[in-house]
Amino acid sequence: MSQGVLLFASNNTKINYVKQAYFLALRISKYMNLPTSLVTDVDVKSKFPDYVDAFDNIIFVNNLKHQYANKRYNDGSVSNRILPFNNGNRADAYFLTPYDETIVMDTDYIVSNNILNNCFCAANDLLLYTDAVHLGIHNGTPEFDRVSDTSVDFYWATVVFFRKSKINEVFFNLVKHIQENYMHYRSIYQFKSNVYRNDFAFSIAAHIMNGYQQGNFIAKLPGKHFYTIDKDVLHSIKDDEITMLMEKAGRLGEYTLAKTKGLNIHVMNKFSLERAIDNQ
Repeated sequence: MSQGVLLFASNNTKINYVKQAYFLALRISKYMNLPTSLVTDVDVKSKFPDYVDAFDNIIFVNNLKHQYANKRYNDGSVSNRILPFNNGNRADAYFLTPYDETIVMDTDYIVSNNILNNCFCAANDLLLYTDAVHLGIHNGTPEFDRVSDTSVDFYWATVVFFRKSKINEVFFNLVKHIQENYMHYRSIYQFKSNVYRNDFAFSIAAHIMNGYQQGNFIAKLPGKHFYTIDKDVLHSIKDDEITMLMEKAGRLGEYTLAKTKGLNIHVMNKFSLERAIDNQ
């Protein structure tokens, strides 16, 4: 069976997601020894010709902006910008992937080990993270426990593993249905934000596939999901060592230095990620 990683990248006016995808593809090759395919609405061959060889396939989709909205992007505690936000094609992963077994990743995910290769040995055909660990010692993760205080369990769509199967086709079609009727499900599942979130759509789909109750339709990905929020700052990346400045709780503009080695990390501060990439 063919195996690989699928990334989605649609640039906005300030953030180069294609650059992030290129950097991630290089690390996937180095640490996981897997090919990476890119889904994008950017003409990579003409605009970023040096990036082309990093990808197994470049899948051009010219309607990636059908879930187009504005969002506040923080760059640490004291700087932010309102920018276009497009993340509406994750539900298409099942139908776009060239692989029989696929790991989908956000481009702001930094791979530093091969633990996710264990997905391919899993008995379950669909794996996501249901919990996460923030690298800062002062911050918990209550906002990522449930979709809302009165709603269902939270599933992270940052990393998704799936095999081609009839039941997974049903699941991804359900995610597309939830996306297309997002305001309806927002009302039913009682969350405030009207900006489309893949995490919410996948969580709702999981709840429905489990018969509107807790269940085991989706199994957990191997390892733990480590993350930093966009008020934290990625300082540098050197091989598998990552240095971060973690926001101090209640101390605006103050940070705690943290360093990791050999961990995969979801870095939500896109600006600091791009600065770290540029300094490679």
